[in-house]
Amino acid sequence: MDRLDVIRSARTAVAATASLLIARLFKLPEAYRAAVTTMVVTQSTLGVALTISSQRFLGTALGAAMGALLATYFGSSITAFTAGVFVAGTICAALRLHRNAYRFAGITLAIVMLVSGAEPAVVLAVHRFIEVSIGIPVGLILTAWWPEPQLRPRNSIYLQDRFSISASLVGR
Repeated sequence: MDRLDVIRSARTAVAATASLLIARLFKLPEAYRAAVTTMVVTQSTLGVALTISSQRFLGTALGAAMGALLATYFGSSITAFTAGVFVAGTICAALRLHRNAYRFAGITLAIVMLVSGAEPAVVLAVHRFIEVSIGIPVGLILTAWWPEPQLRPRNSIYLQDRFSISASLVGR
């Protein structure tokens, strides 16, 4: 274990805890999902996190809406679930959304349609969307505020010397 491992672990723990506390503040029954979303976001650099987060947000919104609609009218029917996953894929393709958006749409659709509980599917869908909507910005804010540490080569002096030599050879 090195210093970067400790920094990454601390950074992820702080972000996940902040997200969990915010979700609990809103009294969300599955607050851990906000923490999970945040952990996924904080495992990347800010540029990568921004891209994947927009896809995750759009996919979750689509999956939550479709899951709530399908579960309300068809319950957890396998046929409706299959059709929902297929239609989510075609919608994402038609809107030229990245495959990641489709993946998140399918995951959310599955959670909303297939997780049985005392709450109506619409409530579960709204909760899932809010959990992700908490987890994404918390992860992005922490990623911007406390960037992912970058691994530097152990032989950085050696590499600097090689670049200096290469530059002087090209310059001649």
